Amino acid sequence: MRNRMLKRLSYLFTGESISLIIFVSISYLVNYTFPDLHLYSLFSFWSSFLLLEFILLQGSIYWFVKWKRLKRENTSVAPMRLVLWLRVSNKWNLGMITGIPCAFVADYMIWHPAFPLGLVIAGFIYVFAILEYINYFHIQLSYDNRSDINSLKQTKRFKQACLSKEFKRLGNL
Repeated sequence: MRNRMLKRLSYLFTGESISLIIFVSISYLVNYTFPDLHLYSLFSFWSSFLLLEFILLQGSIYWFVKWKRLKRENTSVAPMRLVLWLRVSNKWNLGMITGIPCAFVADYMIWHPAFPLGLVIAGFIYVFAILEYINYFHIQLSYDNRSDINSLKQTKRFKQACLSKEFKRLGNL
């Protein structure tokens, strides 16, 4: 069971870490290949992209610390300091999520009547960042292994996100 959990946590933190790097590379390649999208000129792109990267970074750190702790101390419970940091980060996430629509409005005002396709891409990144936020801080949206899928079929309900459980544990202390 412990080895299975170590593999799972390793899979989660490496996946999130690789995503951080790949998304930066893809954004650069897209901007370089399709300069007419004006991605790097859009406030909405940068704000959405930075939100997504910040959330992925939080996830990478969270899963890495849990993996490291399970490996060294034989417990996967996140340390209190990490949970407190993530609770503060959650407030930053919410602030960014609520403020980013202003960047879309500003970009629309600046680029009107032209409408760069980059705004649509920035919108998709923004929605993806919100889904990642929900997946980490509220309810688990990603089900990528058989046991998770079977649990979803049986209960017909989404699981509570791991960080949400950690925040409740913190509240009970």
